[in-house]
Amino acid sequence: MANLSTRKDTNKLYFDFVFQGKRCRESSGLIDTSTNRRKLKPKLDRITLELATGTFRYALHFPSSRNRLKRAQDEAVQSATPPFEVFVAEWLEENKVNWRDSHRVNIESIINKHYLPAFAGCAVDSIDRPTILKFRAKLASLPGRNGRESLSNNRINKIMDPLRRIFEEASDRYGFPYPFERIKPLKIEKTDVEPFSLDEVNRLLVAVRPDYRTYFLVRFFTGMRTGEIDGLKWRYIDFNNRVIRVREAKVAGQETYTKTDASQRDIHMSAPVLKALQHHKQATGGLSDFVFCHQTGQPIDHNNVTKRVWYPLLKRLGMRKRRPYQTRHTAATLWLAAGESPEWIAKQMGHANTQMLFRVYSRFVPNLTRQDGSAFERMLAKNKGSADHA
Repeated sequence: MANLSTRKDTNKLYFDFVFQGKRCRESSGLIDTSTNRRKLKPKLDRITLELATGTFRYALHFPSSRNRLKRAQDEAVQSATPPFEVFVAEWLEENKVNWRDSHRVNIESIINKHYLPAFAGCAVDSIDRPTILKFRAKLASLPGRNGRESLSNNRINKIMDPLRRIFEEASDRYGFPYPFERIKPLKIEKTDVEPFSLDEVNRLLVAVRPDYRTYFLVRFFTGMRTGEIDGLKWRYIDFNNRVIRVREAKVAGQETYTKTDASQRDIHMSAPVLKALQHHKQATGGLSDFVFCHQTGQPIDHNNVTKRVWYPLLKRLGMRKRRPYQTRHTAATLWLAAGESPEWIAKQMGHANTQMLFRVYSRFVPNLTRQDGSAFERMLAKNKGSADHA
């Protein structure tokens, strides 16, 4: 509550009130008379009301005051930024037009599960570098997937990356220091691909349920991604030219564009793939637009196939548990073993160039293609005389 008080030495009226726990006195410039007290009462009442409702603005009532509380409030108002949750909602709205539905759902899940519990209620510019580091450390203590004791570095990086982009925009928009400065992604341990040998592929195809044999044969011998084969439609199968035209994908139940522009490609159908798809077309071609579907015509759910068909099959054959995505790696290594051109393989896989091919599969090249120096040794042996002369 605000009151009027008087200083004995000047006999002037002062507004006397408590703000942010501190007693404040501001001169009205008027002599203490009953007329002046009546004149100041409306302003006194407004100050009392604003103090009670938390809407008091020092500068509006006392613009020339030198009170440090007034200066501090002015600085806070000038640098005010929205709460984190408000800015994130704006950021989502501005960016979701560029995202697939599956990516939007993933980002929203990360925000709701990790960001809002940590930062809701905080002004976006109050979240500094130490706060970000503490948040990341807390992520590292969370339990991981599939029985892991903690989240993997790769998973933590995937959670942190959208947050990095949020603060890039916020710091640029509101002019505060970028809190991710010098915070690098955690180092990710290199994971080996685990392709199947041709003998293992044959064993799997012989033992798998007949209604899924073509599905897995196509995966093993084309290198298609999960979303690409789940979204494959008959109109993209060109039997005359022996190509599968990859033009769409099915991710999280949604039909969408392929992963990248380079993923838009034509895959050559080997004889086994051509024959299998021809028979499959005769058996199921009228059920659905999708190549692989249930008897109801609905496209298959790869998660269901993985749990009910794939993993039980590996267990029954005594093979090491591996994700179905290893069928893609298997195709790449089999092509390498056959001596196919790396450029051709990269195009079949949907890579923009051969860089990914050599980075991922380099350790398989010597064993598969005998590109280990032995060819050079044989050449020298055949030309022993010229080599000795040199």
